[in-house]
Amino acid sequence: MTKSHAVDVHVGLRMRQRRTLLAMSQSKLGDAVGLTFQQVQKYERGSNRMGSSRLFEFAKVLDVPVSYFFDEMPSNALSGRLMSAASRKGFGEAGTPFEQEKDPLIKRETLELVRAYYKIREGRVRKRIYEMVKAVGAASHSDLMSGRKKRQLGRPSK
Repeated sequence: MTKSHAVDVHVGLRMRQRRTLLAMSQSKLGDAVGLTFQQVQKYERGSNRMGSSRLFEFAKVLDVPVSYFFDEMPSNALSGRLMSAASRKGFGEAGTPFEQEKDPLIKRETLELVRAYYKIREGRVRKRIYEMVKAVGAASHSDLMSGRKKRQLGRPSK
C-alpha cells in the first residue's frame, strides 16, 4: 500500500472542492492543463505529488491563488506525516470537525446550494436568504441542543 503525504491529500481535496464548485468535470480540468481525467483523479486523491508549475497551472484554470490549496491545512499535514489509504478515509477538511465523508463542505448538495445562491443577482435578496438560512440553522441547532440537555438530565425529549 502506497503512502501519500498529508499535504498532497489536502491539496487534492482543495482542488476537488474548487473544481466541483465551478461545476467542472475532471476531464475538462485535465484538458485545460494537458492531462487525462485519470491523472487529475490521482492528484485529487493525493496519490500523485504535484510539482509547483503544475499547481500553478491548476490555480490559473480554477481561478484561485496558489495559496488557496494550502488554506486551512490540518495539523497532521503540518507535522509532515505520511498517510496510508486507510488513514486518508477520515481526513476531513481542515478547520472543521467533520471527517471527509461527513464534511458538508465537500458534499455536492452544498456546492449546488452555493452555486444557486450566487446566481441570485439582487444583493438584498441574497442577503435576506442568507439571514433566513442562518436563523433556521440556529433555531434547529438550538432545538437539537436543548433536546440533548433534557436527555442528559434524565428528562424525556419532546
